Amino acid sequence: MRIVSENRCFGGTQGVHVHASEATGTEMTFGLFRPEYPTGAVLWYLSGLTCTHENAMTKAGLQGWAAETGMTVVFPDTSPRGADLPDDDAFDMGQGASFYVDATEEPWARNFRMERYITADLPETVFAAFDLDETRQAITGHSMGGHGALTLAMKHPGRYRSVSAFSPICNPSESDWGVPQLTAYTGDPKAHDATILMAERGLSAPLLIDTGTDDQFRDKLGTAAFAQAVGTRHAEAVIRQQRGYDHSYFFVSTFAADHVAFHAEHLA
Repeated sequence: MRIVSENRCFGGTQGVHVHASEATGTEMTFGLFRPEYPTGAVLWYLSGLTCTHENAMTKAGLQGWAAETGMTVVFPDTSPRGADLPDDDAFDMGQGASFYVDATEEPWARNFRMERYITADLPETVFAAFDLDETRQAITGHSMGGHGALTLAMKHPGRYRSVSAFSPICNPSESDWGVPQLTAYTGDPKAHDATILMAERGLSAPLLIDTGTDDQFRDKLGTAAFAQAVGTRHAEAVIRQQRGYDHSYFFVSTFAADHVAFHAEHLA
């Protein structure tokens, strides 16, 4: 692992790092905010379509709230990248749009193994390099990253003490944001659908979701279907509709404090 940059931030350090990933077969870049007084707790933030590690790192406003609680925040990239890697002309397919799954279909299978990257490869690097507590992890994300947070938490029960999401894609097997991509990557969108996973497996960790009532992509998210599955499973979840908010980072940054506080409570 090598350091690309380090900047003083809310008394702590916002770093950008590059490491060789066995999961993707490429170098991967991630951001990591280290508070001045770390408690060992870790929050993984998964970004949405077209994003890199940098979007939430510079726009979500998580660092100030994380500094107050002593929480380390990790900002992974959304996919492997490179001129020699497969890609697609569509903004919601290929590089920057992995949907956080392990691809099994060509041409994606060799490099687009993002579930393994987020749950094994990157944590191994982070926990080896920083003094953090592997038993105190939480996960959150926005849009496609919210889908990632929900599905990874349900596929890996017990790993995350708490889960949250901003405007997550909740029902991708019924959405333009899910069917084409997950079919191309895995051949089976339903295997990676948070609503179906909730109905079949449930979620053992407490959950917080915020979605804006003026979200311009509301019809692609499937929030109502997911809420119904939550009710059927009697899961420990709070799903809030925030009046007048859209899908942007203005929305995410407005409720960042609530999400950090939610995770801090469960990571204490």
